[in-house]
Amino acid sequence: MTGTRTSERGAVSTFLAVIALALLMAAGLAIDGGRKVNALREASHIADNAARAGAQAVDLDTLRTTGELRLLPDQATARVSDYLAALDHTAAEVTAVTVDGAELTVTVAVTVDPVLLPVGTMTVRATETAAAITQEP
Repeated sequence: MTGTRTSERGAVSTFLAVIALALLMAAGLAIDGGRKVNALREASHIADNAARAGAQAVDLDTLRTTGELRLLPDQATARVSDYLAALDHTAAEVTAVTVDGAELTVTVAVTVDPVLLPVGTMTVRATETAAAITQEP
């Protein structure tokens, strides 16, 4: 009977170690996964607002002479950069700005460092589009 007891010695410690590791990994998935989802939402908001800022760079000369609504690509890109600089967000980076007529598309990447999981830096990207419109008074 004593031979059986000694072979099971430490079984509870091993079981608790495995359970503790599993709980730590589950907590890591919940916390770091939540941080990644939050970063994606934040990237979407930044891209949306940057696109709105850039969509204000309307080519007024063309609008007045031809009635065609177009954006000035250089000014739109500068407005996007100015918006991000005013935001002073260190983890956000504009990766693409595309002007197509009266529409502006902005892609923003946000990086997040995980807290519990050893997966390295996570980067999420969001792309949003804004269009310049005219409105009758």
